[in-house]
Amino acid sequence: MLAAISTHDIVFLVGAMLVGGVLTGLIAGMLGIGGGGVIVPVLYEVFGVMGVDDSLRMQLCVGTSLAIIIPTAIASHNAHMKKGAVLPGVVRSWRLPAIVGILTGSAIAAVVAGWVLQAVFVVVISLLGLKSLLGRNDIRLAEHLPGPGAMRAYGFVIGLASSLVGISGGGIATNILLLYGVPIHAAVATSAGIGIIIPIPGVIGYAIAGWPHLSELPPFSLGYVSVIGFVCIAPVAALVAPFGARLAHRLGRRQLEIGFGLFLLLVASRFLVAIIWG
Repeated sequence: MLAAISTHDIVFLVGAMLVGGVLTGLIAGMLGIGGGGVIVPVLYEVFGVMGVDDSLRMQLCVGTSLAIIIPTAIASHNAHMKKGAVLPGVVRSWRLPAIVGILTGSAIAAVVAGWVLQAVFVVVISLLGLKSLLGRNDIRLAEHLPGPGAMRAYGFVIGLASSLVGISGGGIATNILLLYGVPIHAAVATSAGIGIIIPIPGVIGYAIAGWPHLSELPPFSLGYVSVIGFVCIAPVAALVAPFGARLAHRLGRRQLEIGFGLFLLLVASRFLVAIIWG
């Protein structure tokens, strides 16, 4: 597949991945998310140029995004831990159900069409973006976090949605915590913690699911996980993430919300166009 791409195209593709790595790291650190909202669109364009079939392209993007998120999430989480804002009890309560959710999502992704994953991506990302952009943090389900049963259910939903969309779950987790009165900076920092847990089982699931399609995927792919994409983006994103985290703690709550919302809606619109016009 790479043999059909010119040297100029290869330079462009690598450059796009490196820029995507910088943006991923900044956004991961600032917003407590793994950066999948940046990684997936970048990889979608790159794999399109490489000639990956549309029926497999979204799966490859999601699996690779989850792999890239791992070092980025670790760097982001460590930076937030130094600020003392992470709520460790929340992370512990979400850990196991989130893993179950992401394994379930990986199994679903193995049997559905690529456009279905795109549609899920658009819905999840749009809802998160609108919620953040409206800034209605006066909307509360309660003033305190719910009991163990509800928290486990939330953990499962975070894992399921993350595996279908290719994100670390931070954006979803942040909004859940805000609905229960957790301050924005603590919500962002705690969401970075869940971002460490979710990607690893997701990568394993996508690698296994894509194994039967290796002949149709780019070279150096482990199932639906591109090693080339990982090598180009992950180190850069992990290096930049701490800078984003430091910037987050210098910004006001409303500034973070508006930036978060606009970013997510922009990403969702790109995939909506892809679904409608191909």
